[in-house]
Amino acid sequence: MISMIDDIQRMLVRELESFIKEIELFPDDDTVWNRVPGTANSAGNLALHICGNLKHYIGSVLGGDGYVRNREAEFSSRSGSRDELVRGLEETITVVSRIFPQLSETTIAETYPEAVAGVEMPCGRFLIHLCAHAAFHLGQAGYLRRCLIEDDKSGGGVSIKALA
Repeated sequence: MISMIDDIQRMLVRELESFIKEIELFPDDDTVWNRVPGTANSAGNLALHICGNLKHYIGSVLGGDGYVRNREAEFSSRSGSRDELVRGLEETITVVSRIFPQLSETTIAETYPEAVAGVEMPCGRFLIHLCAHAAFHLGQAGYLRRCLIEDDKSGGGVSIKALA
């Protein structure tokens, strides 16, 4: 029987794998850090942010793995290789894949252990929010790439087939 835990894990891994594909579609390491006028973040910043976000909320809070987040660095970094970003996304997939099998249906029905932005909610609801948050930033990264390199090719994010 498929559980909500399995579904959420599958969705998060799908978004992270799609983020990897998106980063790899950038033509070089510099362009991944470029921004489009009127935007605050580069695709590199968004990748760092998703990694920090999931490593904190899933790895540290739910898994107790000791990860210490530096949210400011997620948004202030302006350089690094695409390979480094991909490794960070792969590490995040490992964290999600390690922690989710430890969760129970009871855990996701309980209140998430940390108030987020002053809001307490059931763990399952917050995990669904993390999926939407990752998909939102994946879409931003894809749009940035297409604008920056004038390429209309999709990176193939949010694939239904990846959920099968």
